[in-house]
Amino acid sequence: MRIGELAHAAGTTVRALRYYEQQGLLRPDRSPNGYRLYGGSQVTRVANIRLLLSLGLTATDIRAFLPCLGDDIAEGPVCPASAAVIARRLAEVDDRIAALDTTRTRLVDALARAGAEKLARAHEAPRARTTG
Repeated sequence: MRIGELAHAAGTTVRALRYYEQQGLLRPDRSPNGYRLYGGSQVTRVANIRLLLSLGLTATDIRAFLPCLGDDIAEGPVCPASAAVIARRLAEVDDRIAALDTTRTRLVDALARAGAEKLARAHEAPRARTTG
Protein backbone atom coordinates (compact mmCIF):
# COMPACT_ATOMS: atom_id res chain seq x y z
CA MET A 1 0.00 0.00 0.00
CA ARG A 2 1.10 3.56 -0.55
CA ILE A 3 1.65 6.14 2.17
CA GLY A 4 -1.83 7.66 2.00
CA GLU A 5 -3.41 4.22 2.28
CA LEU A 6 -1.28 3.37 5.30
CA ALA A 7 -2.13 6.70 6.93
CA HIS A 8 -5.84 6.00 6.46
CA ALA A 9 -5.58 2.37 7.65
CA ALA A 10 -3.53 3.38 10.72
CA GLY A 11 -5.66 6.40 11.59
CA THR A 12 -2.84 8.89 11.30
CA THR A 13 -1.49 11.41 8.83
CA VAL A 14 0.95 11.16 5.94
CA ARG A 15 3.01 13.80 7.71
CA ALA A 16 3.30 11.60 10.82
CA LEU A 17 4.38 8.63 8.72
CA ARG A 18 7.07 10.70 7.03
CA TYR A 19 8.27 11.80 10.47
CA TYR A 20 8.41 8.17 11.67
CA GLU A 21 10.42 7.32 8.57
CA GLN A 22 12.76 10.27 9.16
CA GLN A 23 13.29 9.03 12.74
CA GLY A 24 14.14 5.51 11.53
CA LEU A 25 10.98 3.93 12.92
CA LEU A 26 9.49 3.00 9.52
CA ARG A 27 11.36 1.76 6.47
CA PRO A 28 9.18 1.57 3.37
CA ASP A 29 10.12 -0.14 0.18
CA ARG A 30 10.20 2.04 -2.93
CA SER A 31 8.41 1.43 -6.20
CA PRO A 32 10.33 1.99 -9.46
CA ASN A 33 8.80 5.48 -9.66
CA GLY A 34 9.91 6.31 -6.09
CA TYR A 35 6.59 5.95 -4.26
CA ARG A 36 6.77 4.60 -0.73
CA LEU A 37 5.29 1.12 -0.44
CA TYR A 38 4.24 -0.44 2.87
CA GLY A 39 3.17 -3.98 3.72
CA GLY A 40 0.04 -4.67 5.73
CA SER A 41 2.09 -5.36 8.86
CA GLN A 42 3.09 -1.70 8.92
CA VAL A 43 -0.38 -0.82 10.27
CA THR A 44 0.53 -2.66 13.51
CA ARG A 45 3.94 -0.99 13.57
CA VAL A 46 2.38 2.47 13.25
CA ALA A 47 -0.20 1.65 15.95
CA ASN A 48 2.64 0.63 18.26
CA ILE A 49 4.59 3.80 17.53
CA ARG A 50 1.52 5.90 18.29
CA LEU A 51 0.90 3.96 21.52
CA LEU A 52 4.47 4.45 22.70
CA LEU A 53 4.38 8.15 21.86
CA SER A 54 1.14 8.48 23.84
CA LEU A 55 2.94 6.96 26.84
CA GLY A 56 5.40 9.84 26.76
CA LEU A 57 8.25 8.10 24.99
CA THR A 58 10.20 9.96 22.34
CA ALA A 59 11.05 8.75 18.85
CA THR A 60 14.59 8.16 20.11
CA ASP A 61 13.22 6.05 22.99
CA ILE A 62 11.08 4.05 20.58
CA ARG A 63 14.14 2.93 18.62
CA ALA A 64 14.78 0.44 21.46
CA PHE A 65 11.46 -1.17 20.50
CA LEU A 66 12.37 -1.70 16.83
CA PRO A 67 12.77 -5.49 17.19
CA CYS A 68 9.19 -5.86 18.43
CA LEU A 69 7.25 -3.03 16.75
CA GLY A 70 5.72 -5.52 14.34
CA ASP A 71 4.11 -7.42 17.23
CA ASP A 72 1.00 -6.31 19.09
CA ILE A 73 2.76 -4.77 22.08
CA ALA A 74 -0.46 -3.37 23.54
CA GLU A 75 -1.63 -6.89 24.36
CA GLY A 76 1.66 -8.70 24.76
CA PRO A 77 4.74 -8.41 26.94
CA VAL A 78 7.17 -5.54 26.54
CA CYS A 79 10.30 -6.29 24.53
CA PRO A 80 13.21 -7.11 26.84
CA ALA A 81 15.40 -4.55 25.04
CA SER A 82 12.92 -1.80 25.81
CA ALA A 83 12.44 -2.41 29.55
CA ALA A 84 15.43 -0.20 30.39
CA VAL A 85 13.96 2.64 28.33
CA ILE A 86 10.63 2.38 30.14
CA ALA A 87 12.36 2.26 33.54
CA ARG A 88 14.44 5.34 32.68
CA ARG A 89 11.41 7.28 31.46
CA LEU A 90 9.46 6.29 34.59
CA ALA A 91 12.33 7.54 36.79
CA GLU A 92 12.27 10.85 34.90
CA VAL A 93 8.51 11.17 35.45
CA ASP A 94 8.95 10.41 39.16
CA ASP A 95 11.65 13.11 39.37
CA ARG A 96 9.31 15.62 37.71
CA ILE A 97 6.50 14.72 40.11
CA ALA A 98 8.82 15.22 43.09
CA ALA A 99 9.93 18.60 41.74
CA LEU A 100 6.32 19.65 41.16
CA ASP A 101 5.36 18.53 44.68
CA THR A 102 8.17 20.70 46.07
CA THR A 103 7.03 23.67 43.97
CA ARG A 104 3.45 23.12 45.09
CA THR A 105 4.44 23.11 48.76
CA ARG A 106 6.40 26.34 48.30
CA LEU A 107 3.43 28.01 46.58
CA VAL A 108 1.03 26.97 49.36
CA ASP A 109 3.51 28.31 51.94
CA ALA A 110 3.84 31.58 50.00
CA LEU A 111 0.04 31.97 49.96
CA ALA A 112 -0.09 31.38 53.71
CA ARG A 113 2.66 33.93 54.35
CA ALA A 114 0.82 36.44 52.15
CA GLY A 115 -2.16 36.23 54.46
CA ALA A 116 -4.28 34.11 52.18
CA GLU A 117 -4.77 31.30 54.71
CA LYS A 118 -8.16 30.33 53.31
CA LEU A 119 -6.67 29.81 49.83
CA ALA A 120 -3.62 28.04 51.25
CA ARG A 121 -5.75 25.65 53.35
CA ALA A 122 -7.78 24.75 50.27
CA HIS A 123 -4.57 23.60 48.60
CA GLU A 124 -2.64 22.14 51.56
CA ALA A 125 -3.73 18.53 51.20
CA PRO A 126 -1.83 16.90 48.34
CA ARG A 127 -4.10 15.86 45.53
CA ALA A 128 -4.82 12.15 45.42
CA ARG A 129 -2.70 10.45 42.80
CA THR A 130 -3.12 6.97 41.42
CA THR A 131 -0.07 4.88 40.85
CA GLY A 132 0.05 1.78 38.82
